[in-house]
Amino acid sequence: MKRAIPLLLLLCAMPVAAQQTVSATSANPAFAVGTAKYMWELMTNYLTKAAEQMPEADYSFRPTPDVRTFGQMIGHVAGAQNMICASALGEKSGNEDDIEKSTTTKAGLIAALRASTEYCQRAYAQSDAASEGATTLFGRPSSRLRALILNATHNSEHYGNLVTYMRIKGMVPPSSQPAPPRTGG
Repeated sequence: MKRAIPLLLLLCAMPVAAQQTVSATSANPAFAVGTAKYMWELMTNYLTKAAEQMPEADYSFRPTPDVRTFGQMIGHVAGAQNMICASALGEKSGNEDDIEKSTTTKAGLIAALRASTEYCQRAYAQSDAASEGATTLFGRPSSRLRALILNATHNSEHYGNLVTYMRIKGMVPPSSQPAPPRTGG
C-alpha cells in the first residue's frame, strides 16, 4: 500500500501537468518557436563573440588541412543561416556557401554573420501556427519549425567546432568566459 500511494499521486498529477502545458502553449502563441529561438540566440551570440574575439591573423587558421578555416566557418554559418531562415520564411535565398566563398576579411565576415542573424530574427518572430507551414529544405518537404530547429542545431554544431579552434590557439571561448557582473538592483 505504501508504494501505491506515490504512484496514485503521480497518476493524479499527470492530467494537471498536461493541462498546465496546454495552457502555457495556448497562452503563448510562439511557445515552440520561442524555445527554438532561445537556443538559436544563445549559440548565435556565442558565434558572434567568437568571431569578434579571434584575431584577424587567425581567421586563416585550420586545425587540420581537411577542415574549414576559422573564417570559412564564420562564412559558412552566415550563408547557412540565410538559406535556412529563408526556407523557414518560405522565401528564396542564395546558396549556402556564397558568403564562405566570397568574403574573407574579419570585418566582412562579422558583418555577414550579423546581417544573417538580423534576417533570421524575422523567421524566429513567427507564430507557432505559421511555423507549422510547409516549406522545402535541402530539396525535401519540411515544416518551417523544423527549419528553425535545424538552424539552431547547425549553429550549435559549428560553435562547438570553433571552441576547439579557439582552445588550440590558447583562447577561452565565449561560453567558458565568466559572466559580467550584474549592475543595478
